[in-house]
Amino acid sequence: MNTVVSAWDWLTSAANWSGDSGIARRLAEHLYLTVVCLALSCAIALPVALVLGHLGKGGALAVNVSNAGRAVPTFAVLVLLLLSPIGRYGAWPTVIALVLFAVPPLLTNAYAGMRGVDPDVVRAARGMGMTGSQLVFRVELPLAMPLVLTGVRIAAVQLVATATVAALAGGGGLGRIITAGFNLASTPQVVAGAVLVAAFALLVEGIFEAVRRLAPDRTEGGATG
Repeated sequence: MNTVVSAWDWLTSAANWSGDSGIARRLAEHLYLTVVCLALSCAIALPVALVLGHLGKGGALAVNVSNAGRAVPTFAVLVLLLLSPIGRYGAWPTVIALVLFAVPPLLTNAYAGMRGVDPDVVRAARGMGMTGSQLVFRVELPLAMPLVLTGVRIAAVQLVATATVAALAGGGGLGRIITAGFNLASTPQVVAGAVLVAAFALLVEGIFEAVRRLAPDRTEGGATG
């Protein structure tokens, strides 16, 4: 109980929120790293998933290869990248490791969403003379959007939790609070850092859930273009 009280005192101390090593600065760094890695992951995974899902070819192989990456710990990938020539390029080892970690849920859910579109709706759209790109963006993608957003939500939450490894490579983020706590043998600071990461992850989860609830439901009634 004393540790919990001490961690709360550390979190509520104004001195710990300001400065270059303060909570506000570390939170901004963590948010920036998460957004950048999520954007890169979406740019890589979603186009591949949409094309393969539309064509119905090669998707299973891509998803299986992508999911195989989950068997390799992000920390192990980060260490290997740091020891490689890429390790000389600042934050790139951390970014690459996190992007590789975020791609599987994005690719898997987007592909499943595209393949889950009602074939009758697709045939009706083709019968109306829609081109392949029109079919993807005006019919299949809108109907697959719930699963696509689920993949984005999972990837975002995982990135928030895993971006703490950036501190091990000398990067910023909330992980620096935890590692600093270990270096100072300050258990309250370690606990406070862990609480901040958990709270941030729950906040991101809540934001995506709110977006899902507010977004119009396009899974019923099909799409006519």
